[in-house]
Amino acid sequence: MIGNRITYRMADGIRVPGTWRHAFIRNGDYFLTDLFIYADGLINCWGLVTLEEFEDKLRSGWVATELPDGARASGHELAAWKFSEPRTWHTPELLLAEVRDTIDRLNGRPDSTDRCLAAVDVFLADRTEEKRAAARAAYLAIPETQRHYALGDMDRKDGPLQVLVAGPGGRAEAWPDEAVTQEEYEEAVAYFEDRAKWIAERPSRVPADGPATPVAPAIHLYESYPLKPSDDPGKKALRNGYPAPIEVDGVTYPSVAYAYWALSAADPDARVAITGAESAYAAQQLAAGARRRDGWEQARTAVLTGLLRAKYTQHPALAEILLATDDATLVYDHVDSDFWGDNGGRGRNWTGRLLELVRSELHAEHAGIRVCR
Repeated sequence: MIGNRITYRMADGIRVPGTWRHAFIRNGDYFLTDLFIYADGLINCWGLVTLEEFEDKLRSGWVATELPDGARASGHELAAWKFSEPRTWHTPELLLAEVRDTIDRLNGRPDSTDRCLAAVDVFLADRTEEKRAAARAAYLAIPETQRHYALGDMDRKDGPLQVLVAGPGGRAEAWPDEAVTQEEYEEAVAYFEDRAKWIAERPSRVPADGPATPVAPAIHLYESYPLKPSDDPGKKALRNGYPAPIEVDGVTYPSVAYAYWALSAADPDARVAITGAESAYAAQQLAAGARRRDGWEQARTAVLTGLLRAKYTQHPALAEILLATDDATLVYDHVDSDFWGDNGGRGRNWTGRLLELVRSELHAEHAGIRVCR
């Protein structure tokens, strides 16, 4: 079963989402590898190929769904072995169908399971044999390896679905020697009626702790030079280099960036020089040439958190700009650091994450919620 693994590749500067699954490649011996499947229909199986080319590789056995007894296999830098009484779950047709479904899901389109459940809804609304036959055909169009998961019910699997599309006197796929009884059929109908009620109520259910994902669209805080004070700075005010002086332990720094670089230096004279640098960039260059404080790498996120708290506590107008971002994900670029910046998805975006933390603390303060620190 293809899981919810997330990856991507870049194509002409565009991020193409994808996922991956395990597979065997037959190139003389057999090699355990990953198939990367992308939303644009390309598949990487030791090289990018189209869906049609992938089908050719399946039909030829180069992407292997049959593993002969005694064949040699290996996983790169993992292990080597010989197959003994191997069992496989796929045929070329099944694997191809799963890949097609994956491409549909990556594009937000209904896959074979979605199409089956839609056909079931049509049947339940108008229970004719013609519509039952359509629902059964849609069920059989789901790759056999995926049918158990069609209802998302790990206890009953797809049992109610099989009974429903077979109908009274019909034969379910799992029990071809036994006819479906009227009682079994009525239980299946009741199951789907209860399921429909649960699905209808689901959107109105609010998690006890609120939504799991932000309501507001993500906000990208791009690298910006030069930064100057402004009566209406907009989102640029959320950059650490924005000239909003902050006082920390009796010392006033021109901005969060100045304070961060000054506090990173072990030598007090270097801190003074960094604080007095003509620009944030010059401050960073001076800091780069100075000896770092012991334990700085482990303490730096705590330091920046404190500096951000100082900035937005000491500058209420800037705090309002931060609060106006609501619960949006803040994507912060930092050209010199994949630790502090998102940088096109390559970085860890710690600055953005800490801004979200301080924003949450400001929201708590406005709501009268006491925050322990």
